[in-house]
Amino acid sequence: MKLKALAAFLTCLLARSAVAETLRFGQILCPDKRYDCIEVQKGDTWESLWEDDYERVLVKKVNRMNVRLREGMTLAVPKRLSKATVESLSPFPKKIEANGGKKIVVDLSILAWAAYGPDGRFVNWGPASGGKKWCPDVHGRCRTPDGEFSVGSKGGPKCRSHKFPVPKGGAPMPYCMFFRGGYALHGSHEVPGYNASHGCVRMFPEDAEWLNWFFVEIPAKDNDDSVTQVLILPYSDPALLE
Repeated sequence: MKLKALAAFLTCLLARSAVAETLRFGQILCPDKRYDCIEVQKGDTWESLWEDDYERVLVKKVNRMNVRLREGMTLAVPKRLSKATVESLSPFPKKIEANGGKKIVVDLSILAWAAYGPDGRFVNWGPASGGKKWCPDVHGRCRTPDGEFSVGSKGGPKCRSHKFPVPKGGAPMPYCMFFRGGYALHGSHEVPGYNASHGCVRMFPEDAEWLNWFFVEIPAKDNDDSVTQVLILPYSDPALLE
C-alpha cells in the first residue's frame, strides 16, 4: 500500500472510530485484511509470543511500539509473518527524489521514519513517536515541528534532556540527533504506538543507534555540505494525537 493511500486509509478508520481513548497503531490496522489481530493475555510477553528474534522485531515494528505488554492490549500480526521482511513491511516508497544528500523522513501520522541514501533509494525504516497534542507539565501544545531541517549535532548512549522532566531535566535520550534547537531524534524504551513525547521523535534504541553511528552525518568544520537532512511531515490527522 502506497504511503498516501495508507495515510488516507488510517484517517478513514479513525474518523469512523467512536473510541475515546488513544488508539495504538495495532488497533488501527485490525480492519486491514493483511493482518490478524490478537489480544494480549495475562503473563504474555514479546518473547513468549514470538520466540524467533526476527519475527518479534517485525511485529514490534508493525505495531510501532516496544513497551511492555499488558493484558488486554491488541496487537496486529502480519498473516504471512514467516515470509515477511523489514523492507516488505515498510510503509514508505522505495525511492524518493534524489538531492545528493542523505535524508530521514518522519511521518508521525503513520508513526514511522525512513532513511534514504544520496541517490534517493530506501535504506531502512522504523517506528516513531512524536509530540502529543497537549503537555500538562508545560501547559501547552507540544507537537513536533514539521518542515525541512538537518542534523546539527549528535550524542552517544548517555545523552540526556536538559529540560525534561520539568524542571531539572535528566530524561534519557540515547543516541540523540538534534535537528532543531532542543528537538532531537533519539532512542527510547517508551515508543507506545501513538504520539506521546514533548516534541522529540522517539525511536527504538537500536534504530537510533544505527542511525547515529552508521547513517547520520553532521556538518564538518571544513565542509558544511556534509549533513543529513530531516524532513518532518505535517500530521495529517489530529485523531492520531493523544
